[in-house]
Amino acid sequence: MELEEIRFGVLGTGRITRRLVAELQQASGVRVTAIASREASRGRWYADQFGIPHAFGDYAELIRSSEVDAVYIALPPAMHAAWAIAAAAAGKHVLCEKPLATTLDETLRIDSACRKSGVCWLDATGWLHHPRTSRMAAAVGSGELGTLRHVSASVSFFEPFQSGDHRLEAALGGGCLLDLGWYALGMAVWAVGGQAPRKIFATGKRRGEVWDRVSAVCVFANGVSATINCGYDTATRKWMEIAGDDASIVCDDFTRPWPDRPTRFWIHDRTGAVRSESFTGNQEANMVAALVEELQGKSDLAPLRRQAVETARVLAAAAESLDEQAEILLEQPRSLLDAST
Repeated sequence: MELEEIRFGVLGTGRITRRLVAELQQASGVRVTAIASREASRGRWYADQFGIPHAFGDYAELIRSSEVDAVYIALPPAMHAAWAIAAAAAGKHVLCEKPLATTLDETLRIDSACRKSGVCWLDATGWLHHPRTSRMAAAVGSGELGTLRHVSASVSFFEPFQSGDHRLEAALGGGCLLDLGWYALGMAVWAVGGQAPRKIFATGKRRGEVWDRVSAVCVFANGVSATINCGYDTATRKWMEIAGDDASIVCDDFTRPWPDRPTRFWIHDRTGAVRSESFTGNQEANMVAALVEELQGKSDLAPLRRQAVETARVLAAAAESLDEQAEILLEQPRSLLDAST
């Protein structure tokens, strides 16, 4: 069913909620009609702050509401799958914070539930929607870099924790692998065309029960290699390099542009010449607009869903490698989403 106006309900009132709620409220064809918190008073406070008409003290009550067409899930990762599947069963479309889920099985069950109910889902991975990303894809796909050889990505934030932070609790899906590895390993998957690697070896350092720093080496079926690093004990980094035999792309803020400098990347060629390209655009606004267009029957976001599933696949293999301290060979799917059909 095509929707002229999409009414969003928001599950969660944490720190990350505020930015995307503002983008949803500014988007054409969208209204934010409800928000839910485990505490009714907190939900009401957020509703009043953001001018949202309905507040609930129960996530299930919001999902059942006839005032909601789609939900934005901004809960700890361990809660994503259960509420995404419940929303799909209630006929609601799903926009879910990253990581989409904590395991590959959960990811595939979200996809299956949404297919079964005829609703759409999208992970809220903003960098994929920036015009800069489209230009990088064109550079890789056109052969501007030559033959692709290697991808590097590092994402870290030093001690980013707040009181009661779920990122320090394994039971809630905490740790840097799911939180930041979604970006770093996702970049490697994206750069080679949305395919998980053939094999991966990961090593890391724990902070209590969660991974505090993780490094991994990947090898893809086409011979491309990748190295990634993510962590909570290292200065802020959100950089990547895609290297071919003619040139490489270097970007120092691929996950989210720095607020105080141009949004850009550099191309270094094999002679040592360097040029930069700059861009404008709001990746979160573009993401919301893309989802609205799909819900209105104007586009198909299947490639982004394939990207999310393959990112979940390589994260699962990285987690297995960390536990086993061994190289993991990944089972290659028939095609990117065939495992869920």
